[in-house]
Amino acid sequence: MSPVVPPSAEVAAQARHWVDSLAKPVGALGRLEDVGIWLAACQGCCPPEPLRDIRVVVFAGDHGVAAHGVSAYPSAVTAAMVRLFHTGRAGVAVLARQHGVRLRVLDIAVDDDLVGLPADVGAHKIRRSSEPIHLSDALTVAQVRAAVGAGRAVAEQECGSGAQLLISGDMGIGNTTPSAALIAAMLGLPAEDVTGRGTGIDGAALAHKRDLIAQALSRMGDRRAAPLDPVDLLAGLGSADIAASAGFMARSADLGVPVLLDGVVSVAAAMVADLLAPGAARWFAAGHRSTEPAQSAALAKLGLEPLLDLGMRLGEGSGAVAAVPLVRSAVLILREMAQLADVVG
Repeated sequence: MSPVVPPSAEVAAQARHWVDSLAKPVGALGRLEDVGIWLAACQGCCPPEPLRDIRVVVFAGDHGVAAHGVSAYPSAVTAAMVRLFHTGRAGVAVLARQHGVRLRVLDIAVDDDLVGLPADVGAHKIRRSSEPIHLSDALTVAQVRAAVGAGRAVAEQECGSGAQLLISGDMGIGNTTPSAALIAAMLGLPAEDVTGRGTGIDGAALAHKRDLIAQALSRMGDRRAAPLDPVDLLAGLGSADIAASAGFMARSADLGVPVLLDGVVSVAAAMVADLLAPGAARWFAAGHRSTEPAQSAALAKLGLEPLLDLGMRLGEGSGAVAAVPLVRSAVLILREMAQLADVVG
């Protein structure tokens, strides 16, 4: 993909002047001001339009490494959770209903046929699960390209039908392992700096997970050297669902629709998206800080400060959806707050 056109610097400057002219001390609304300015720049208008159409797309997939002791739960939970998304009883589904966010779940690589679910859930399925990244490449290059293409197609559907803000959610037992490995490879970090507890594993399992990530990074060898090839990274250390998420975010940015990031899986995909489409990261904001160390390292690299820090580690897009009221509030401040000149004459 070609470099992405950034949000409007001219509108950002207008929005900064507008915010500084509101009936308040300069900077008194802190991060809300920054988010409102960012959205104005993304929309190309000041004040920005109200956010009436926000959508979260959950990319679901299983991971071969999950069979090697990196998670507190078995892979069968992935398929069960996809069914809960569909019936509206998963965590992110509850939050999405509360905050008026549309939810869509897609089976990209679940190790199950998901019999009984609508055909559109599996319309973009690439394969069942992935290979264990510490032993072999997760995917073939052809599968990576297909998954990225699927994510791009989904972004075109969502953006083309009116989405104003998008969230990429995730579901897949074991998915923090490839996410941490991808971030380590992109930042040149060792396994011990990126390995977190994921679903809540104990100390012994954490050490084992760290060793598997180190093995995966070692297996990649010179393929981690700059310049990084995002397709090769996804093939070696990723998964089909992460690849689809990366394609989704890259294409959303290219189409001029901003993305609110979630936890470590979402942020790993965002970093890859910025490699696929240089400049895409300027269209991203961070919804929350998860408990995974890899996420904080990646957000620092992207220059993003999360809106929330609640100790959340559910994934699914839940942290980003929880931040939606703040994002909407940032827009309304710019739209409805009085100008100081109107108050003091």
